[in-house]
Amino acid sequence: MWCRRLACLFKVPCRLRGSTRHCSPWLPRDRRSVLAAVARRYHTAPGSLKCAWQLHGDHLELRYANTLMRFDFVWLRDHCRSASCYNTKTNQRSLDTASVDLGIKPKAVRVDETTLFLTWPDGHVTRYGLEWLVKNSYEGQKQQVMHPRILWNAEIYRQAQVPSVDCRSFLETDEGLKEFLQNFLLYGIAFVENVTPTKEDTEILAERISLIRETIYGRMWYFTSDFSRGDTAYTKLALDRHTDTTYFQEPCGIQVFHCLKHEGTGGRTLLVDGFYAAEQVLRQAPDQFELLSKVPLKHEYVENVGDCHNHMIGVGPVLNVYPWNNELYLIRYNNYDRAVINTVPYDVVHRWYTAHRTLTAELRRPENELWVKLKPGKALFVDNWRVLHGREAFTGYRQLCGCYLTRDDVLNTARLLGLQA
Repeated sequence: MWCRRLACLFKVPCRLRGSTRHCSPWLPRDRRSVLAAVARRYHTAPGSLKCAWQLHGDHLELRYANTLMRFDFVWLRDHCRSASCYNTKTNQRSLDTASVDLGIKPKAVRVDETTLFLTWPDGHVTRYGLEWLVKNSYEGQKQQVMHPRILWNAEIYRQAQVPSVDCRSFLETDEGLKEFLQNFLLYGIAFVENVTPTKEDTEILAERISLIRETIYGRMWYFTSDFSRGDTAYTKLALDRHTDTTYFQEPCGIQVFHCLKHEGTGGRTLLVDGFYAAEQVLRQAPDQFELLSKVPLKHEYVENVGDCHNHMIGVGPVLNVYPWNNELYLIRYNNYDRAVINTVPYDVVHRWYTAHRTLTAELRRPENELWVKLKPGKALFVDNWRVLHGREAFTGYRQLCGCYLTRDDVLNTARLLGLQA
């Protein structure tokens, strides 16, 4: 039991600092003895009952802002932000972590209302803001999300009435760029209107937020139904929902589509929020969600068409989550390019197929399908780590251009504009 809670329970207007001598004398003796016993175990910050701490054999236990945190002593020494340990100009560690004694313990500990002070055996003093510790502790991180998102099906997205951003505003103003990136981060898709329908202008658009990621498909690509590459996408056939480049060790982060011309019918683009579908699986069958996040699969792309000869293999689970908070950050779903399943024993395979079927059923629900008609002048940016795309079959001549963007650069641009990414 913590001192603060006992103080509230007994309505004690006192500070507990290792004894009961500061407590009001009117307390019954048995209650004072209970508080005294607890106080010998825990310490509170002078002038405040918002913080309490206790030293253990290998870690410090700290309660602050309704969060119970545990810090390894080596961690506390390693993350010291003093001038000799951390370079604030470069935001890099100066301390040689390998030089820290793995059995180190603080010689003294002190806490005031805002700061934790630790004195080490060599006399070095480390200071931590309590708010910084809450934010950067494992326990604090478990309560936070890395990437705030709005999960959607078709109706949710339509009701949100997410606006497109005008090309000129996107290219020439930080406000337009920030609005676009906020939409993209929240929904995983975003549109730019009034783009000149050329490959060159689409390239300028893409470079506004990121370096273009050159792949086996080149830097900027034209997309027609001439089967110039060994991929179903280069046909007029319908494409089921999928994410791209699952056969890369790190799938491409963002994909840009711009329809330059279409003289025919059909060809609507299908968009499905993979994270929304995965959330339904997590709610209905958490064991299946866990299996999809643990079983590694191979995806493969083999191409021998004309001068193009490639053999790509990527490995990873369908669902990728941060282990500390179970937050989903990547879905790798492509039934076209999934290779032979030979990475798990037979008794796991059938359970995996069952889990995969559950996820597929969610991804194929009509209410989760957002259909859009791409037209010249309207560019679409898709988060390839989250939103699956596909298309209906089409007739006539249809030409798209586009590219892949490096995810790190897009998120970097967003953070520099003050967005959480």
